Amino acid sequence: MKNSTISKRAYAKVNLALDVVRRRADGYHEVRMIMQTVGIYDVLTFTRREEPGIEVRTDKKELPGDESNLIYKAAKLVMEAYPGCGGIKIELQKNIPMAAGMAGGSTDAAAVFHGMNELFCLGMTVEEMCLLGVRIGADVPYCIRGKTALSEGIGEILTELKDAPPCFVLIAKPDIDVSTKYVYENLHADELDWHPDIDGMRAAIEKGDLYGMAELMENVLETVTVKKYPVIEEIKGVMKREGALNALMSGSGPTVFGVFDEEGKVKEAFYKLKETNLAKQIFISEWV
Repeated sequence: MKNSTISKRAYAKVNLALDVVRRRADGYHEVRMIMQTVGIYDVLTFTRREEPGIEVRTDKKELPGDESNLIYKAAKLVMEAYPGCGGIKIELQKNIPMAAGMAGGSTDAAAVFHGMNELFCLGMTVEEMCLLGVRIGADVPYCIRGKTALSEGIGEILTELKDAPPCFVLIAKPDIDVSTKYVYENLHADELDWHPDIDGMRAAIEKGDLYGMAELMENVLETVTVKKYPVIEEIKGVMKREGALNALMSGSGPTVFGVFDEEGKVKEAFYKLKETNLAKQIFISEWV
């Protein structure tokens, strides 16, 4: 008998390196970035309904369950592609910081493809899920796959990499929300006088060289976001002073993550950062 309820974890991501190559004529930006999943996750619970249609419930009042939600959009795409699906209720337990540069909405959408695929026994391959997912957002295919990956094009061209070297990760989101649209609109990719060494980082990851990887952590979007929100640089400074091998803003921000080689150091940095009140949400995590 088919399951009537299942749950899926939707893992957040950080960008170990993020480069914007150029702005295309269609308005999209071409990127090269190395993505990594971390152990912070939302939980989505899927339940079959007798009634047709989609019901989405969230545990955050500022996150509606209507058609603007990426969870709803993903479920609708699956139902259009597989009309035999019955009705579904999706409940979201939100743990990933919102508007944080950690792909919270995209990873929830990705979990919908995995969840409905299992619940309704659809037999979708990962490639088929990615083809549907990219219609919602360029980073949804990455979230469907997860782990460590090189992302190119507008974010949809993925190359699976060896797992990033193990370490301890401190993640901090200040009490601000950043508009990805604002950041990209104010980035002048053609005027950048430096670009992250994406190929060098890829080589360091392939060798399992944590220190080489950390040294090459860079994000060109910091040129926009940090200028507007100096607290990001302050958080990075605290992490580095407390022993982070490096610290970086993830995505368009404002979340900052620091990479540590010792558990003792990451715990000390956690408490020191808490004392500063620079961040609203702070987590200790690892790669997933």
